[in-house]
Amino acid sequence: MIVKIKSFYELARLDKPIGIYLLLWPSLLGLLLGGIEAGSVNFENYLIVIIGSILVRSCGCVINDISDYKFDKLVKRTAARPLATGALNIKEAWVFFFILGLMSLCLLSFTNPLTIKIALFFALLIMFYPMTKRFIKAPQFILGITFSSGTLISYSLESYAFSPSILVLYFGVIAWVISFDTFYALEDIDDDKKIGIYSTPILWGKNTIFIARILQYFFYISLAIIGYINNFSIFFTLVIIALLFLDYVQMKYVKNKSFLEVFKFNNWIGIVAIFGFLIEIFII
Repeated sequence: MIVKIKSFYELARLDKPIGIYLLLWPSLLGLLLGGIEAGSVNFENYLIVIIGSILVRSCGCVINDISDYKFDKLVKRTAARPLATGALNIKEAWVFFFILGLMSLCLLSFTNPLTIKIALFFALLIMFYPMTKRFIKAPQFILGITFSSGTLISYSLESYAFSPSILVLYFGVIAWVISFDTFYALEDIDDDKKIGIYSTPILWGKNTIFIARILQYFFYISLAIIGYINNFSIFFTLVIIALLFLDYVQMKYVKNKSFLEVFKFNNWIGIVAIFGFLIEIFII
């Protein structure tokens, strides 16, 4: 029984929370931006966003593994996943997915109609994304659109009208997600080529790192634009400088081809961005 529970825990990737963090930070950015524009943030909404990030990321991992378990057996990094090893079967995985989905729907019942509509739309993309690696040359773009939906969903908890700032944030986060997931995909590029699935590193070839960095700078620029539109304080300028410094540190991992570490390092970029928005909330 304990072994089975551990397998479900690993299937949801709860033993590797970095994915939760990288989904949570964009969602909190959206929530905080809505709070900055509204003048405050409802504490209940923080709980909804945190719990929602855990549930949604878990759902995404389960449906991804259901779709890819045959491929996972052929990739060194994923060969030990529960469905790839046979620790869990497909039927058990589907039951677990529907339980997580039901829990997500229950959480949505505490939100407003607009949030529910946006969340349900992107839920379809979450289920669709794992298949895109088979027929879309740049599946990271679909992941970016889907993964970044947390900014829109959480923002809608605080505001019914979308401002220019949230649109800038959404597209900026899409660029950021594509960037760090591209670095993540570089870790598997050889295996992906062998088994015939697509990724941005395969599409972009030698230009991959250059394009990934440009996308990351686009994210920083989007934050600066939001700061300008909303008349953020001088402290936010220091946050942008801190992000550029983290980018410099990140490049050391890139030069060493430690691409998994580059992916994980983006956790700090998200934390610093959140810190910047929190400062503005307190100033208000």
